[in-house]
Amino acid sequence: MYFRILDHEPTGELTYLLADQDAREAVFVDPHGRDLPVLLALLAERELRLRWVLRTHHHDPMNPLEPALLARLGAPLVQGDAPGPAGRVQDGQVLAFGDELMRVLATPGHTPACLSFAWRDRLFCGGLMAVDTCPHQPLPAAPEALWESVTQRVFKLPDETLLFAGHERRGRAVSTVLEQRRWHPFFAGLSRDEFLARVEALPTVAQASLDGLSGPMRKGRV
Repeated sequence: MYFRILDHEPTGELTYLLADQDAREAVFVDPHGRDLPVLLALLAERELRLRWVLRTHHHDPMNPLEPALLARLGAPLVQGDAPGPAGRVQDGQVLAFGDELMRVLATPGHTPACLSFAWRDRLFCGGLMAVDTCPHQPLPAAPEALWESVTQRVFKLPDETLLFAGHERRGRAVSTVLEQRRWHPFFAGLSRDEFLARVEALPTVAQASLDGLSGPMRKGRV
């Protein structure tokens, strides 16, 4: 088995390559079009056939060329709002690559159609735990759904389950269910109503930008 993490330092975005080396079949989790030459080189280096392109979520309206770039990887693209039947999956569906199995979990909240992918003792959950740290989206798209996805799905997994994030901005790339259940600032020790109130109080995109511009000015006036 081959496992590789690709870290894009400017954004903190993470891509994962998993491969059954005996069968020479692989999957990418959350690849990005800008990394296409590197992704293709990794496959060629180990003579791997890409079986699936798995996306926990996306922000394609900000980058409309992304689907076309990922299509050049030559494998079915799986995401929660896939435009064609090849990429549509059901909650609990199993995707095979070689002798390895990846299970699909519907985990909406960060975006309305988020998916997570479970493999062995690991869950690739994208931006699910990044309530206020996503570089592209400061607020969850569906806070009520996010609460259910995290507390009723992710937190029901075994304590030792490893959680692999879609980016590591202001946080670690890998944690465990136990850690997040105990110490996540938006979930640990909070009721559903308290969580929703805290999310409601988060700044919007416009306010966050305004604060970033006005902060130094305010400091200079003190």
